Amino acid sequence: MNTNSPETIRLEISMDRQILSVLKADEILKAFQISTSEKGMGFTEGSFRTPTGNFEISEKIGEGEPIRTRFVARVPAGVWEPSEPIEDDLVLTRILRLNGKDAENANSMERYIYIHGTNREDQIGTPASHGCIRLANSDMVELFDLIPAGTPVHIQPLTQSRGKLLFIDCDSTLSSIEGIDGLARISNPAIFVEVEKLTNLAMNGETPLEEVFKRRMEIIKPNREMIVRVSERYIETIVPGVENMLAVALSKGWMPVIISGGFAPIIKPLAERLGIKHVEAVPLFFGNSGEYAGYGESFPTTRNLGKNEIIRDWKKALLPEQVIMIGDGVSDLETKPDVDLMIGFGGVVVREKVKQGADFWLTDFNDMDGLGSILC
Repeated sequence: MNTNSPETIRLEISMDRQILSVLKADEILKAFQISTSEKGMGFTEGSFRTPTGNFEISEKIGEGEPIRTRFVARVPAGVWEPSEPIEDDLVLTRILRLNGKDAENANSMERYIYIHGTNREDQIGTPASHGCIRLANSDMVELFDLIPAGTPVHIQPLTQSRGKLLFIDCDSTLSSIEGIDGLARISNPAIFVEVEKLTNLAMNGETPLEEVFKRRMEIIKPNREMIVRVSERYIETIVPGVENMLAVALSKGWMPVIISGGFAPIIKPLAERLGIKHVEAVPLFFGNSGEYAGYGESFPTTRNLGKNEIIRDWKKALLPEQVIMIGDGVSDLETKPDVDLMIGFGGVVVREKVKQGADFWLTDFNDMDGLGSILC
């Protein structure tokens, strides 16, 4: 019997154990440690999550290339040396491209889901990728030579709870400003009062968020220069105690995620400053000259209960042991049904509805006694 036939060789990938097994019938011929997505399992394009289910190896790319060859758009682009600074998630050595065979994972080719070698061999054995399956480079060569194109692949879904998720609002929680109001002030001081009023109506739950969101953006039309200026203000106005709170959370195994109705390009520099890897915020689009070209109108946080949608996606992707939300607004309070604990934050602005409805009320991130009992 030909052991290189796709009918007799298959791959089984365990996200729980971070192991890729090469099987012939029920016999394990070889097992390799791997790294799947840090964000867990999922099928949405742009989610950076590892899809699960049934696949086949549609292409084998890189045969005969030197180990640690770097691929850009699946084309060899030189050899990466370990002495070089570590860049994020390089595709090295070989590529096994996955074609999804199920309805849910049928977009895997368009998502460029690969099995590949990596410059982050230090992370092998832990979930750390951006959606692909990473192997150590020597293991990638061995696997590549062991299996043919057409080999069936099965990626098992997670079954074990992993980690704890800490969702944190941005405006008036991590930073003492409201970013949209900052954009309005720069755009035209005369319209600032109008935009600030709309913001408060939404945050207090008096007007639907989706209605307010569109009206504010039609008024402001922020350009790229305005985004840079407000992102700098975010960093200048970090709420006292935030960095200590995050240090405690990380030491206790919490994964912080910023979840905001603000704009991703404004918030990401703040996230980097605070060491937060994951940001769920509204995309902004610009023309070639940096002029405003619209925003992600379908992004969940542009509407009421949108944060709930995002939290449910994270819970489905990671099966976390515990989930907490911290925020100052009604959109944060709305998440109560989908989290284990909703912490209302009143250190910048007190919204009475949030104060009365939250599971826990906090006004000072330096209150380590209170936070320590929660972030355990």
